[in-house]
Amino acid sequence: MRAVVTLVLMLAVGGCTQATASRVDERTFNIDGPSMGIASDGPNRRLAERLCPKGFRILESRTQAGGPDRATDNTDRMTMWTIRCI
Repeated sequence: MRAVVTLVLMLAVGGCTQATASRVDERTFNIDGPSMGIASDGPNRRLAERLCPKGFRILESRTQAGGPDRATDNTDRMTMWTIRCI
């Protein structure tokens, strides 16, 4: 029973950690993702590695409180990266 609860909890938390990317130009992308609540850029890094399998360089990194809709919840944090593929 404990294993089932753990699995369901992991799936629920994993669904909340999706990062999204938008193309700026041929090799440059903006990545927006939720903060993990700790000093971690896991969702951003995973998406960057998928977009740029040969490697990438972070041009800009910033964190914003409140997410895209700051008026509703000021406890959420968003991390934004601008990367260029090597």
